[in-house]
Amino acid sequence: QVQLVESGGGSVQPGGSLRLSCAASGTFFSITMMGWYRQSPGKQRELVATITNSGSINYADSVTGRFTISRDNTKNTVYLQMNSVKPEDTAVYQCNAIIQSGAHYLSARTYWGQGTQVTVSS
Repeated sequence: QVQLVESGGGSVQPGGSLRLSCAASGTFFSITMMGWYRQSPGKQRELVATITNSGSINYADSVTGRFTISRDNTKNTVYLQMNSVKPEDTAVYQCNAIIQSGAHYLSARTYWGQGTQVTVSS
């Protein structure tokens, strides 16, 4: 059974930094894409950043230039380095991964982590 386990959330002051990690565990063939989404109270879940197994990266406009997503394929882990954080970055951050159980692309499924709270406040 595939699991995504996140770590690194917490409280930080505006302008500070935080690093989130998400590790995929279990038995699978390959991880196609990993990424981060976030949701704050009263708002819909939104994409923060994604990275494919070939290294293609996509960022939300609101975090471009401040956040950096990276991936260690040997550890099946994705990271989100959050710099120059703002109060509006406060949200529950969830890891997302598209994982194939077999060689065929139709075996791909989407998995979510349990979420980690990030609070930006002075």
